[in-house]
Amino acid sequence: MCSEKGSLVTQPVLEIAIGSPELWAISILAVLGLFVLDFILTRKPHEVSMKEAVGWSAFYIALPLAFGVWVWTTFGSQRGLEFYAGYLVEKSLSVDNLFVFMLLLASFAVPRELQQRVLLIGVAGALVLRGVFIALGAAMLATFAWTFLLFGAILLATAVKVLRDAMNPAEHEIHPNDLRVVKLVRRFWPVTDGYRGPRMSVVEDGRRAITPFALATLAILATDVVFAVDSVPAVYGITGDPYLVFVTNAFALLGLRALYFVLEGALGALVHLGYGLAAILAFIGAKLVMHWAHGVWSWVPEVDTLFSLGVIVGILAIVIVTSLISNRRAARAEARHAAKPS
Repeated sequence: MCSEKGSLVTQPVLEIAIGSPELWAISILAVLGLFVLDFILTRKPHEVSMKEAVGWSAFYIALPLAFGVWVWTTFGSQRGLEFYAGYLVEKSLSVDNLFVFMLLLASFAVPRELQQRVLLIGVAGALVLRGVFIALGAAMLATFAWTFLLFGAILLATAVKVLRDAMNPAEHEIHPNDLRVVKLVRRFWPVTDGYRGPRMSVVEDGRRAITPFALATLAILATDVVFAVDSVPAVYGITGDPYLVFVTNAFALLGLRALYFVLEGALGALVHLGYGLAAILAFIGAKLVMHWAHGVWSWVPEVDTLFSLGVIVGILAIVIVTSLISNRRAARAEARHAAKPS
C-alpha cells in the first residue's frame, strides 16, 4: 500500500517470502515462549524493583531493534523502514495506553506486588485481540478498496478524541463502579471486600465470589478492545503486510509490563504526549485517505515510508522537548510561589 518512491531498495535482497507460513509459525511460537517466560517470572507476586524493570525493558527494546536489522538485511530497506516506523507508532501508542492502565490500577487499588500480573494478563489479551483485528483488516484491505478510507476516518476521529483528552486532562479520573464491565459482573457474582492474592475468585459462605483482582483484569481487557481499534489501522497506515503489522504489535506489547514500572514516575512528565499522538494519528489517517484517493485519482500523491518515519520521529522529538521545557517552567513557577512570603 505504500509508495516505493524514495525508498533506498525497492526489491528484496533475498528471494525469501516475508510472512511465509514458516515465518509466521516461528514468530508466534517465539511470542508465546516470551509470554510463558513472563508468566513464570511473575508466578510469585512481588513488588518490581527499578533494576528489574529497567533490565527487562532494555531487553524488550533491543529485541525489536535487532529484529529490524534482520528484516532490513533479508527483505530490503523498504521492509526495514516499514518495520521500524510501524514499531515506533505502536510503541508510542502503547506508552499512551500506560496512562490508562495506571489510572485503572490506582482506581482499583491494586497492590504493587500484583500489578505486574494484571498487566501481563492485559497484554496477553491485547495481543489476542490485535491478532483478530489484524486478520480482519487484512481480509478487508484485500477485498474492499474503501477500507483504506475507513481506516483513515477511524484514525482522524481518534486523533480528535486524543486531542480533546490532552486538552482536558482533569476528565481522566476513573471510578471502578461506573465501568460497564464492573456493573455487568456485579449482576451475576458478588465481589469480595479485598484482594485474595492473584486469585480471580474464591468460595465464601458457600457461594462463588469474584475478587477485585478479577475486576481490575477485566477492566484492562475491556480497554484493550478500544486500543486495538486504534492501533491496528495506525500500523496498516505504515505497511500493508499483515506479518509486519503483527510483529510490530507483538514487540510493542511484549515489553509493556516492565516499561510500566520504568515510566510509572515519568509518565506524568510527558505532558504533551497526547498532542503528539493526536498529530501522528492525524498524519497516518491523512496518509491512508490519500492512498485511497490515489487509487481513484492518480494525480493524488502518496506518502512514502521514509518520509513517514521522519515525520513520526520529528513529532515525538518535539513532544519530548516541549514537555521538558513545560515541566521546567512549571517547577520554576512553583519555586517562585513557594519563596513568596505568606
